[in-house]
Amino acid sequence: MEITAAEFKARCLKLMDEVQATQTPITVTKRGRPVARLVPVEPVEAIPLFGCLSGCVTAKDDLIAPLDLDWDASADPSGAYT
Repeated sequence: MEITAAEFKARCLKLMDEVQATQTPITVTKRGRPVARLVPVEPVEAIPLFGCLSGCVTAKDDLIAPLDLDWDASADPSGAYT
């Protein structure tokens, strides 16, 4: 379907509803040349948040085993002792 820019301006909201209902795009013309196209938006499916990162993280080592590091809890992160 083609429509002039002046007619589109006058009926914009109604035309958007029509495109949504019929899923038919509309080409807007100015002086007989196409300048824009109003197309229906494809519905976006909601992605469930629970489990969406399943399989994205893998553990390479034993996560519970103690580390072989000497660490002093009283030392500050800069390395200076208080």
